[in-house]
Amino acid sequence: MTRRRKHKSKGSSSLWERMRGWRPQWLRELEPMQREIFGIGLLILAALTVFGLSRVSSGAILEWWAGLLRQVFGWSAYLIAFAMGLGGLRLIWTEFEEQVPIGWDTLVGLELLLLVILTSAHAPLVLRVGADEAILAAQQGRGGGYIGWALSAVLVEGLGVLVGATVLLGVLALALYLVLPINWGDLREGGHYLSRRMAAALGRWRTARQGIPVAPEVPEIPWWEEQSAPSETKTRNKKTKKQSGRPRTRSYPADSGLPPMELLDPASPQAYGNTDVRRKTQIIEETLESFGVPASVVEVNQGPTVTQFGLDPGYIERRVAGGEVQRQRVRVARIANLADDLALALAASPIRIEAPVPGRSVVGLEVPNEQISLVSLRGVMESERFERIDSRLAIALGEDVSGQPVAVDLALMPHLLIAGATGSGKSVCINAIICCLLCRNAPTELQILMVDPKMVELIGYNDIPHLMAPVVVEIDQVVGALAWVTRQMDLRYKLFHQAKVRNLEEYNQKANRRKNEDPLPTLVVFIDELADMMMVAPDEVERHICRVAQMGRATGIHLVIATQRPSVDVVTGLIKANFPARVSFAVTSLVDSRVILDQGGAENLLGRGDMLFLSPQQAAPIRLQGCFVSDAEINRLTAFWRGQEQDATQQELFPPWVGLEGEGDDDDLLEQAIQLAEGRDSISTSFIQRQLRIGFPRAARLMDQLEEKDIVGPDQGGGRGREVLIGRKVDLDEIEERLPGVEPD
Repeated sequence: MTRRRKHKSKGSSSLWERMRGWRPQWLRELEPMQREIFGIGLLILAALTVFGLSRVSSGAILEWWAGLLRQVFGWSAYLIAFAMGLGGLRLIWTEFEEQVPIGWDTLVGLELLLLVILTSAHAPLVLRVGADEAILAAQQGRGGGYIGWALSAVLVEGLGVLVGATVLLGVLALALYLVLPINWGDLREGGHYLSRRMAAALGRWRTARQGIPVAPEVPEIPWWEEQSAPSETKTRNKKTKKQSGRPRTRSYPADSGLPPMELLDPASPQAYGNTDVRRKTQIIEETLESFGVPASVVEVNQGPTVTQFGLDPGYIERRVAGGEVQRQRVRVARIANLADDLALALAASPIRIEAPVPGRSVVGLEVPNEQISLVSLRGVMESERFERIDSRLAIALGEDVSGQPVAVDLALMPHLLIAGATGSGKSVCINAIICCLLCRNAPTELQILMVDPKMVELIGYNDIPHLMAPVVVEIDQVVGALAWVTRQMDLRYKLFHQAKVRNLEEYNQKANRRKNEDPLPTLVVFIDELADMMMVAPDEVERHICRVAQMGRATGIHLVIATQRPSVDVVTGLIKANFPARVSFAVTSLVDSRVILDQGGAENLLGRGDMLFLSPQQAAPIRLQGCFVSDAEINRLTAFWRGQEQDATQQELFPPWVGLEGEGDDDDLLEQAIQLAEGRDSISTSFIQRQLRIGFPRAARLMDQLEEKDIVGPDQGGGRGREVLIGRKVDLDEIEERLPGVEPD
């Protein structure tokens, strides 16, 4: 029953969180030596206060000081001495300040608690002898002092005993909420648990009085034990989740048909960032000050990859006409221009400056950690943010610069474009997304089509029941596969039109109510390398991808495309317009970063999973460390699904898909191919493909038809063109006579 109290370094964007992390300007500008001197002074004053209150030592000044505290605070003057000592200890011992963070909420709560104590100490005297007589006790240093007498007099004689006690209890509850780590959600849940138990007991009592046999009571898991209950006992019940008021870790039992979470490696607790944060903070402030840019570090966010220092720009005094001094705030651009100088001073490269951080009034300076911490897929999937997404297409991306898990819903994107240099983490990201989908979806709910021109990245998923067909590794089959996806989309729209529904969810709801219809599964297409496909058939690939991206969301078809060459001829304007959700890993140049993200920043990433995620719901990208999934985890997950019963039709290959990009106009294309061969010594398949603007499979089939008609010779191998056997202008009427099913005019 604990309320998660955020440290000021977590960088919350709310006003209250910024107040909690706020410190006075004069305290932030103190040098380390000045802080220590001030802290020693507070400790000495606290010790003298204790000596004076306990009358261990005598002296005119000491007795006057102790008497003043007694009259003002009564016997609670010892708490003032304790507060002085705590403040001095925090100023001297910097590590103590990190371990015991005291924000504005804690300070306000302690002050309210002190006022409640003083009022409670003096209220009995006011009730017994009245306010006029009770002030004598305050003058003598008894009770709650002058403060306790004034507050108790107002509550007792001004508001009355009943109203005054109610107000005092309300202030006490507010003080305890601010000081103690109390989670009101847990208290509310505990109240729900008690109310359910009382209602059940009352119902059983009434049933027993009526003479009806009482059924044995089913033991209910107490709400305080539900968090620590084994994951195997939890079921996929949305009603339980809504009753509890908070998401729980979803780990499905074996009888649900989904793989258990134990197939993935557990998250290992790791300490993010460096232990040398204070030294780097001092270096940053001194470096900026040396260039005439005053700024102070107001927050520190430590993540798995980088440590983000939140800078608050200071003010510069300028003398204007008339001798008046005007204070101007430091421009954000001046801090951003000092990125190279800060990298030199910190001996860390590359660094990234986010000016300003979206949603917060600070400038973010991201400094790489000495060691990159591993972010496990299971750790993010078991987080509260992942469980908060009520969707079967929830995917875990990684952790941000504050170490908080980040998860998104693929259905809302609705497509994802991934780019990055070789070895930056694209394939690992795709594997993590696939594993998330396999952990939450049965084959009847999700179907997957994978295209892997590199032939080594995705072939490990072959033979799992979610695949529409084995992984596409032949580049000449890609266009046919994309054409099949387009036709599936058109077919689903026809079904929606007949059923008078708008999207896949409404159609499946109607199909579940009808016994003669089966619900349609969601289809996710993974393409691991877009550049190879755009080199072979750019027009067909772009046309099919853009059409599915524009219209596939309502039909439940989603695309996840990756490329290692984010240039304008691969990631075209049409493709970018239909992929608002993008992930950029480390790229080689600023131009590539602008192509994929429309801004710079990706060229300064560290690689190995360090990425920038641009969400459709956010204006600026956020920096993440991607989830890592090992080959052993993938093998365990695929072995689980291979052990399930599979449909025999799942083993079908691609022949029905090949050539779907243009059936029905073979005769017209053949005539155009014959015209291309006229007057040439040789002709190649790629030449026909470029001239007729068709896919490689169609061009190869046309070349075979030309060979059957004795227009070109056999394939000579080695990628050379075929010899044209006709040296004169071909009579089209003669060729038409050879075509089956075509009669000459």
